[in-house]
Amino acid sequence: MRKIKYKKGKRLQPYNLEYTGIHKTKDSEMQLFVYDDFDLSEYEDFRVANLDKYIDGQKTNWINIHGLNNVEWLKSISAYFKIDNFMLADIMNTVRRTKLEESHEFLFFNIKSILPTENSDNINVEQISFLLKEGVLISFQEKRSDFFTHIRERIRTHSGLVREKKSDYLLYVLLDAIMENFYITLENEEDKLEELINLSKQSPDPVILERIEKHRDNFNFLKRSIIPLRDSLYDIKSIKDDNVFNAMESDTFSFFARLHQKSLELLEQIESDMGSLESASNFFFSAQTHKMNEIMKTLTIVSAIFIPLTFIVGVYGMNFEYMPELSRHYGYHTVMGAMFLIVVGMIIYFKKRRWF
Repeated sequence: MRKIKYKKGKRLQPYNLEYTGIHKTKDSEMQLFVYDDFDLSEYEDFRVANLDKYIDGQKTNWINIHGLNNVEWLKSISAYFKIDNFMLADIMNTVRRTKLEESHEFLFFNIKSILPTENSDNINVEQISFLLKEGVLISFQEKRSDFFTHIRERIRTHSGLVREKKSDYLLYVLLDAIMENFYITLENEEDKLEELINLSKQSPDPVILERIEKHRDNFNFLKRSIIPLRDSLYDIKSIKDDNVFNAMESDTFSFFARLHQKSLELLEQIESDMGSLESASNFFFSAQTHKMNEIMKTLTIVSAIFIPLTFIVGVYGMNFEYMPELSRHYGYHTVMGAMFLIVVGMIIYFKKRRWF
């Protein structure tokens, strides 16, 4: 799991653009969808200079960019759309917190897309940024992925409302797809949580405790990722009244309200799962303590049984000249029998007191 290093993020200056992610060898690519309710055009592998030729101001234009390591290429895109240098820095700095910014021309939104790692307890994290303006939505991804494949197919096949709506609805659909990844990750974590709860009841292996702590970190990371997303989705409602960014249709705000509700549901479920994880951890320690108590109880009982026997042995180990039992033919057997009766009597007494 990639941790957010805030110190590194603070050292980066807006005029010193640098990609801070891990996908530094991925090629930068650009894909363009131009569509409305009646027509669709799709373009790939074209130059920024050709955007004037392809973008249609009367339709919805979705520019999807993969790869953020080509700084000069991103600068050319920024210059074409007149993107503020601060926004471009936030796009390339993948350690930044999820946030929403609005201006008169742009609505900027960045978000962490999270998915579980196959056959591992780790979580994959990728930052995805969006720039929304009148008729145009630009999405920035660190690498080519399958997050939006089904949305592309919906556009191509004219499925659902996406072709009938504008770019603000497309932003909602893309954010909804990313939030589905949170549900997938959370479901995966819950499956592993159930497995850990069962294991903690069956085995005292310390590896179980290590896995519990690992998943506690994962749930905390999910929570830290969703809280700023919840706040940003809540802030979208204020756009309707602040008269700054006016490129969103009024009926689209209800869709973003649904996303805000989903973020609240995710946080509630995470809190519940963290409570279950805490219970699993407490049960593990309780089982360990109970096992230790059982061991100490057994050792105490054994020690208590041998205390009188040790006393008798100690008495007969003293160098006295006259010992009554020494002159008797069955003295040895008598003492051994007495010791045996003492042991049996103590065991019966302990059983009646339910000490074991």
